[in-house]
Amino acid sequence: MFDDFVVDDVAVEGATLHVRQGGDGPPALLLHGHPRTGATWHKVAPQLVDAGFTVVCPDLRGYGRSVGPPPTHDHSAHSKRAMAGDMAQLMTVLGHERFHLVGHDRGALVAFRLALDHSTRVERLAILDSIPVVEHLDRADARFATAWWHWFFFAQPEIPERVINADPDSWYVGDPVQMGAQNHDEWREASRNPDVVRAMLEDYRAGLTVDRAHEEADRAAGRRLSMPLLVLWSLRDDLEDLYGDPRRIWRSWADDVRGWGIDSGHHVAEEAPAELVAALAPFLAGR
Repeated sequence: MFDDFVVDDVAVEGATLHVRQGGDGPPALLLHGHPRTGATWHKVAPQLVDAGFTVVCPDLRGYGRSVGPPPTHDHSAHSKRAMAGDMAQLMTVLGHERFHLVGHDRGALVAFRLALDHSTRVERLAILDSIPVVEHLDRADARFATAWWHWFFFAQPEIPERVINADPDSWYVGDPVQMGAQNHDEWREASRNPDVVRAMLEDYRAGLTVDRAHEEADRAAGRRLSMPLLVLWSLRDDLEDLYGDPRRIWRSWADDVRGWGIDSGHHVAEEAPAELVAALAPFLAGR
């Protein structure tokens, strides 16, 4: 897994990030979702290196083997703004002033915030299986609450920690054949760590509070994404079922939006890596 990649722990302000980096070419930063780690990209990253990119795969703040600060009362320590700041600093430390950006699931929300707050640094942005938090909540109805109930469960104080940590093997279930054995082992180790579980829950608590407030302020101010945006979604997930074509939603936030659905379940980097690379590589290359 990640042959010829350099693996390191990089200190940024407020966090230490576990990072894999490989390749030689235009840099592309790949951000994973919940409850995965940067290892979720193990089938995608080498193919992007072969396509001519330098690929950077960190664990998000508090996820996997990255260590973040303790939670704060207002959840701001695990806000997407804080996580995006980590990634901007990381790319500076690695010597990449401008870079392409790909985010999946919760990592897509970090990528969205990074592209808004550090827009001059992001060349091209790819969002996988995600729309902005505020767009979810504006459309929240019984269907959303039933399908995505975990958002509201994770937001409760203390209760989800007790439930998850009491029996993590029942809560977090993964298939080592589909995920890849090493990716599965790394994910399993992380998701059985109470500190990681707490950080992942704080990510969701921030989503319903401080992250929502940031996006509402952005929308009120008319802030938009200036870089080309590729929106990809998994056809065997429920994003399109809930909202229709997600590109329509993203056009409220960006001027240059393209994309399509991929025949995959939610964890597209593990389930349909060839199709994902076939979409990402030409887009990131400007074709």
